[in-house]
Amino acid sequence: MSEGLFRLPRPDRAEIAPGAVHVPGWLSPDGRRELVAACREWARGPVPIRHTRLPGGGVMSVQTVCVGWHWQPYRYTRTAADVNGRPVAAFPGWLGELGRSAVAAAYGDPEAAARYSPDTALINFYDGSARMGLHQDKEERSDAPVVSISIGDSCVFRFGNTENRGRPYTDVELVSGDLFVFGGPSRFAYHGVPKVLPGNGDPAAGLTGGRLNITLRETGLDG
Repeated sequence: MSEGLFRLPRPDRAEIAPGAVHVPGWLSPDGRRELVAACREWARGPVPIRHTRLPGGGVMSVQTVCVGWHWQPYRYTRTAADVNGRPVAAFPGWLGELGRSAVAAAYGDPEAAARYSPDTALINFYDGSARMGLHQDKEERSDAPVVSISIGDSCVFRFGNTENRGRPYTDVELVSGDLFVFGGPSRFAYHGVPKVLPGNGDPAAGLTGGRLNITLRETGLDG
């Protein structure tokens, strides 16, 4: 597939679908640098970053580390039985505040932002060949929005419909510092990353290559 097909124009802040909002350049260079440093600490453990193995035996091309709750296909647990049996790193309060700021920026709704209480983060690292197939985030018992922050290399983010993996969908180019929030009618929309656009990462943030994607979620789980 030609890389030229994925060189998409940069939009202003835009509602891609009802409840799905793209905010370009939302996270500052200082914020990106702090978040990259935190991700490096989480990647070391207590449950280290890894390529997740799927139930059918396949292995995901992205590398993942979790905070707050451990995700494995297709459930959340407090300990990582599929990795080393240890509890994942605790979800820090400052990350919840970041999530509330993100919801406020996307929706312009202080009350919705105040209600937002994420308790888990999935951090995915993409090298130049990594992909993420179209999928739904549906292991949560909450329908609160998903907050997604991109750092490093640009990517094509494909945002689809709630019924299936086919059309209609919209391709959005996400670059370092971009925010994407999806909730409401779009909370369970299919979405994925068909292509990373390798460049030079984000050296100012301490990431010289590859893409970090940090997604914050409310699980709605107890314990």
